[in-house]
Amino acid sequence: MENYFFMTTLQVLNSFFYLIIYPYLINTLGKESYGLYVFVYSVITYFIAVVNFGFDMPALKNTAECRADVEKRSEVYSLVFMAKVGLECFVGVIFFVLLCSIPALKNNIVLCLICFGNTMINILFPVWYFQALQRMKVVTGIQLLFKLLSLPFMFCMIEEPDDVNVYAVIVLLSNLLGAGVAFMLIRYKDGVRLRRVSFPALRGCYKEAFPFFLSNGMNVIKQQSANIVIGSFFGMGEVALYDLANKIFTIPTILTASINGAVFPKLILNLKKGSIKKVLRLETLLGIGIILFLIVFGKYVIILLGGENMLGAYPILIILSCNVMTPLLVGCYCYFLFLPNGLSHVITKNQMVALFAFILAIVVGLLITRNILVLPSAMLFSGLSELVYSNVVIKKCKLL
Repeated sequence: MENYFFMTTLQVLNSFFYLIIYPYLINTLGKESYGLYVFVYSVITYFIAVVNFGFDMPALKNTAECRADVEKRSEVYSLVFMAKVGLECFVGVIFFVLLCSIPALKNNIVLCLICFGNTMINILFPVWYFQALQRMKVVTGIQLLFKLLSLPFMFCMIEEPDDVNVYAVIVLLSNLLGAGVAFMLIRYKDGVRLRRVSFPALRGCYKEAFPFFLSNGMNVIKQQSANIVIGSFFGMGEVALYDLANKIFTIPTILTASINGAVFPKLILNLKKGSIKKVLRLETLLGIGIILFLIVFGKYVIILLGGENMLGAYPILIILSCNVMTPLLVGCYCYFLFLPNGLSHVITKNQMVALFAFILAIVVGLLITRNILVLPSAMLFSGLSELVYSNVVIKKCKLL
């Protein structure tokens, strides 16, 4: 319960923090500069996903199994650390090539270089390590502390649109300092030391993490492509509109995403179809309630955060809100139907279907009309595709 509380709190705090400072940033930096930051960071997120690769889940499992053995923990930590460092060097070369060849990145080279520094955060700050040791409150405390410490610098040093690089530096430094504290805690408090790792061990580490990389990578591509496509076809101001709508939509999504994980240990001991159907009904009602809430109050939340000049985010928010059903219902299917019945491969295939549907919807939509609503509509179509595919599998295998 403590881990669950702090994991959820961490996600909510991260989302609320950027919503709290959003009014100041959007009014000071302006839609164009803030949208540019979101656009560049979306590009960098791809590189972050490559560096993370999918090591976290196997490392979490392996560390949890040897929590009392410092030597074995050091082996796991060193292996993941060096594997990520290797990928950091690889993406650094790729990033340099792209930076020199793509005008949109080359014209904003300083901002790109600053944001690229965030690829190192998860190397120094292994959240999986603290999760395995059931110390998520440490992660929450560190991240909250440095976010709060960054606030005075933001309010004092960001005064005009040209200060977008200053904002990027403040975000990067707060993240790096937090990662540095986590690194020191692991080294000196826990006594975990970095060791040499063999090439065969590294190869095995990459092989074990690859399936998780595929699943996570497809989700990252889907989530971040929206900002990149909008920035490329419509402009940075529109990126800011989509980002605001997505930030508001993310809050209820985070709050509801952990529901299935929370009830999983209870239901898995006595899994019955009636119980699963009851969870599905309750989650459907909850999803409908969230959609209605965002439709009724979303407009006022947008005005509160960004002012009336950001009202273009409202129709985007309405379309995105309909997608709240996907993480709820598909999450329920994964926890209570696919995993218990040995159909974990369906989860990966589901992500493939979602990504294909997303790309197809974007291509067809942009051929028909050059409207920013194509992007949230593509996200909705992708979510519906996940639901349809999941239900086809459930019906075919007679799981429910």
